[in-house]
Amino acid sequence: MEPCHDGFELPSEDPTEIREFLTSRGWGDGLPVVVPTKARVDAFFEHNDFDPDELVGILPPRQGEATNRVIAINAVMAGCPSELFPIVRAAIAALCRPEANLAGAQATTGPAASLIIVHGEAVERFGFNAGHGTFGPGWVANSSVGRAVRFVLSHAGGTRAGQASMTTQGQPGQFGICIAENLPATPWRSYPSSIGIDAPSALTVFISESLHNAQDHTSIEPRGVLRTIASMAAAHGSNATYACDAEVFVILCPEHAQLIASDGWSRRDVQLYLYEHARLSRLQLTEGGCAGMDSWRPWMHADSELDQRLPCVDHPDDFRILVAGGAGKHTAVLTSWGPTRSVTLPLNV
Repeated sequence: MEPCHDGFELPSEDPTEIREFLTSRGWGDGLPVVVPTKARVDAFFEHNDFDPDELVGILPPRQGEATNRVIAINAVMAGCPSELFPIVRAAIAALCRPEANLAGAQATTGPAASLIIVHGEAVERFGFNAGHGTFGPGWVANSSVGRAVRFVLSHAGGTRAGQASMTTQGQPGQFGICIAENLPATPWRSYPSSIGIDAPSALTVFISESLHNAQDHTSIEPRGVLRTIASMAAAHGSNATYACDAEVFVILCPEHAQLIASDGWSRRDVQLYLYEHARLSRLQLTEGGCAGMDSWRPWMHADSELDQRLPCVDHPDDFRILVAGGAGKHTAVLTSWGPTRSVTLPLNV
């Protein structure tokens, strides 16, 4: 058969033999992959105006070079269509920004996973699912982009579990997570424009813990829904509760978003409410969880009142609010892996 792009010649086209070949070298995710033949990788650059040898970023902990060619090879393996290459590339560039703290996330014992969020015109143009099951399987764009990003981080960064990656248990999101903002169901302006990025399309990356489901089918006014969400955000034992420079992404379902907005609440109102109510007492925070491993601000250590309620983020802006999903009253809360910041970049597609 035709050699793969890195020069290895696989024994056959049999999916099982290919998987065993890759697994023996610490590659792949245990599932079948598309063989990255030279023809398949070259086809990516026939459809995209990128220099194959351009360096996009250096990936820890192995300090591997993520060139456009390396990213394309991994995208092919993940089953990613060539037209989605700019999105995978942008995600890798965003994760390489220093504020993302990829070095810490790649080697942590925590269940860190890279959430990719696509915004704007690119959602419909490339077939991303922003509605029912946006976090789940069944959509080529969502599934293949999330998996491609994970492959690049794993193969170029060298994060095989139990070796460079020391994640204690891992999480399903480490197979790859890619969702899309449901702008038609959003009662406010788009998430990128709310943080000062005015572009037809954009992409956000956020290194998070596992998704927490906040279901509320009974509240009839904003405070009820937001109290439910706040209880999920201020979770005893979550890394984010002890890392003051962390963020919390609240992915409102359309029904919760409409209920909140119909009572006149803005996105800023939501942030302020959650900042005031997503708190735990000093007693709770010092009894267990990550007690003694915190990165609190000095003022948080200054008092000793055990009933004082401390915020789980530094500032209301650290609650990142957007809308995704379909019908049903379930909102996703994604707390930060720890000392990391999200990155949002315009997409040139």
